[in-house]
Amino acid sequence: MSGNKMSKTNPRSWSDLAPRLLSALVLLPLTAFILYLGGIWFAALVGLVFAGAYREWEIMVNVKKLSRQGYLIIGLVALSAIAFPISGAIGTLIIIAVACVLVLFSPSSPRLWRIGGLLFFGIVIVAILSMRGDASLGIIAGVFLATCVWMTDTGAFFTGRIIGGAKLSPDISPSKTWSGAFGGLIVGTLSGLIVWVFATDSPVWIGVLLGGLLSLSGQIGDLIESAIKRRFRVKDSSDLIPGHGGIMDRLDSLSIAVLVVFIVGATHSNDITKIANGFLAW
Repeated sequence: MSGNKMSKTNPRSWSDLAPRLLSALVLLPLTAFILYLGGIWFAALVGLVFAGAYREWEIMVNVKKLSRQGYLIIGLVALSAIAFPISGAIGTLIIIAVACVLVLFSPSSPRLWRIGGLLFFGIVIVAILSMRGDASLGIIAGVFLATCVWMTDTGAFFTGRIIGGAKLSPDISPSKTWSGAFGGLIVGTLSGLIVWVFATDSPVWIGVLLGGLLSLSGQIGDLIESAIKRRFRVKDSSDLIPGHGGIMDRLDSLSIAVLVVFIVGATHSNDITKIANGFLAW
């Protein structure tokens, strides 16, 4: 994890481009393959990733090394995802609730921050695994989601570095610009639209609206995490992923966007077991 002081980043520096590309070349094919497999394999990947994310959260909010209880709670987060294919959302949320109870009876610590992180990660785990489900539509929904979010990040990165200009929110994230935000929105929406047109029979205008919504929600998630990191005086949640920081730094946009997919899919289908169908079929 980085030091306590926030460091200034040159918005036109390209030194992190190569590590970003290399990380993407490794992580994207692996994620896509396990998304395709689905079932317990995808649940295990989600559990591993969010256990790693909660580890970063636990260290950040406690501002100290992990305790034995901390490791136990991290294990419960991983287990909560693996439980989903077996017992559904109920099993996942019960395990998250047990973890919250452990935090309540812990010695002096930022209990509200720890419980807040557990509840949020638990809900996101349910949303991701519900979206994937056990049908092929879950693969398409996952690809559409990832394309919108990650291409938004790519579009914002290049547009912000090339054009620069006014800062989007200098008090929260000094490196982000309005040009990057608009560039990310355009690139993310259009990239998602390509997936939408080739993979669904739904109207194009709905694909534009949903792609734009996911792009915007992803950028909001990024700003929310930046605000929390600033609250705890850290720059990156860790240095695990070259060019990107930690697992939380890669999940911030995706976590908020997948909640949007879950809400839209559940509302449209009136069935939380058919999230992908409700999100894609119009």
